[in-house]
Amino acid sequence: MALFLVLTASAQTHPNPPQTPSDATSASAASPTSDKKAVQRDDYVGDVACSSCHQGLVDTFHQTAHYLTSRLPSKDSIFGNFTPGANILKTSNPDLFFRMEQKEDEFLQTAVEGVPPYIESRTERFGLVIGSAGKGQTYLYWKDDRLFQLPVSYWNQLGWVNSPGYRDGVANFERPVIPRCLECHATYFEPVPPPPNRYRRTGFVVGITCEKCHGAGREHVLRESGKAPVAADSAILNPARFSRDRQMDLCAWCHKGHGIAIAPTFSYLPGEVLEQSIEFPRPDPNAQIDVHGDQVDLLKRSRCFQSSAMTCLTCHNVHTTQHDLASFSERCLSCHKPGTDAFPKMHHQADSNCIDCHMPKQDTNLIVFDWKGNKKKPQVRNHWIRVYRDTSPVSKSWCDGLALGNVSADCGPQPFKAFDFYLSLPNRPPLKRN
Repeated sequence: MALFLVLTASAQTHPNPPQTPSDATSASAASPTSDKKAVQRDDYVGDVACSSCHQGLVDTFHQTAHYLTSRLPSKDSIFGNFTPGANILKTSNPDLFFRMEQKEDEFLQTAVEGVPPYIESRTERFGLVIGSAGKGQTYLYWKDDRLFQLPVSYWNQLGWVNSPGYRDGVANFERPVIPRCLECHATYFEPVPPPPNRYRRTGFVVGITCEKCHGAGREHVLRESGKAPVAADSAILNPARFSRDRQMDLCAWCHKGHGIAIAPTFSYLPGEVLEQSIEFPRPDPNAQIDVHGDQVDLLKRSRCFQSSAMTCLTCHNVHTTQHDLASFSERCLSCHKPGTDAFPKMHHQADSNCIDCHMPKQDTNLIVFDWKGNKKKPQVRNHWIRVYRDTSPVSKSWCDGLALGNVSADCGPQPFKAFDFYLSLPNRPPLKRN
């Protein structure tokens, strides 16, 4: 949900098989590019085909935030409360409130404004649910073949809230949903601009499904089922076998920020050079990067990344949910073994949680809710792995300076800089306090 919210501010569930409208290839007098896309989409078979051989992986993957990042509206996919009383969002404008209702299989959002007898209202139907609800969700509605964001979202710590970037006390139904939003929150939509938020309402695939990262599966299924000639390869992409750069590109597709499209949306394929499809401005080395939306560049600033061959897949298994910090910490300790030069900290015992100190959750400034007169910011885990003064008891103890052999360092207000300097020394001397 989070990247989606940033992009919209700046500018189907899938049981097996993936839930898509019919007529996937219905189309118009198309350009050569769209002809090519139609042929490519014919080669996509959906997760039900994958489950015939990979049932266990598909079952666990279908519980992940990636798979659940967009769905069709239902009582199971919408986490907001429709119970009378709990379904009302009051605003700072005493003459405006929002009401969320379920009427049979329809889910409706209504803005009610004015004072009796001069009441005006506008109702729109939930068309798509964006976000797994790990933190929250936002909702889209269709206006003919155009997609817009609804003004009320859901945040699991607050309930119904104004959608991020929306001004409290105003009923705004006019924020368009651009293709880059859907590229990261769905497997496939077919844009048919102009305007930029116009899409074909058939053939889309919500959520991140297997083929988003593994590529089209039809030929693979035919070969593995014996319905095609035996070949040397299995005709499926395996990101674990990509080079380091291509692995990072695949994750950067949606975890490096918005970027500037230089190829049609949804045209990038796993294993390709991402910058041939999307141009990402290179951040200034000294620029602050927000904890949300560019996890890749934050990770690349980490000494762990720079001193090893690690990728996102070193720590993340995308086929299952991962919330166990002890499990993540085991990966840290596979390199940072106590008693070795890679674990040089004084009075610091290895335990089951490296993560909260060295990758803390921090406020993002890219997603801000205007809620009951207050600005609310969710917290996102920082992927710059380092020593943080505010979270690390070790770094706090360095504030009166250190003697590093014949090198002195005055920590000042940022002791992690001195610690990073120490780690950069080719022959690190023993640590001792001044």
